[in-house]
Amino acid sequence: MTTEEYLSTIDSLAVQPFPEVTYVDASGGGGPEHHVRELQVSQDFWDDDDGQARVEAEAELQACLDDLAARLTTRWGNAFVVDLGPYLSASCEGEPVPEPLDYLSQQVVSMQVWPLPDNGRWLALALGQADKELPLVLSAAVGQASALDSNTSGRS
Repeated sequence: MTTEEYLSTIDSLAVQPFPEVTYVDASGGGGPEHHVRELQVSQDFWDDDDGQARVEAEAELQACLDDLAARLTTRWGNAFVVDLGPYLSASCEGEPVPEPLDYLSQQVVSMQVWPLPDNGRWLALALGQADKELPLVLSAAVGQASALDSNTSGRS
């Protein structure tokens, strides 16, 4: 996909009503207060003995994330960074964690977040990997502003 196609997906996510029930499909998922889309997915790394394929894939996805982040910053101002570690810890301890923070914290260390004007939502971009052999995933997520207001917030 091109940057313009990614931005079109992001624009659509930003305004789509949240689904009434949680679902997962080939491109992501969603639920009552969130959407997640996998914008770009690398190959897996089961046979990447020297780590070179992962380094190259990460550089490609990071460049895409940086390009999208620059475009979104032009639209909505500077993003803030959310450390997802506290959300992962809370989830592992059995505490409730709002979506999509629970899902994202399982594979992403931090995310860049832009509050969306006038609709009580935020949009995040994140690059992560659920395990070292699995693909890297560049994701876009939209959630309710209240999801970031919990006590486990890693906002910085």
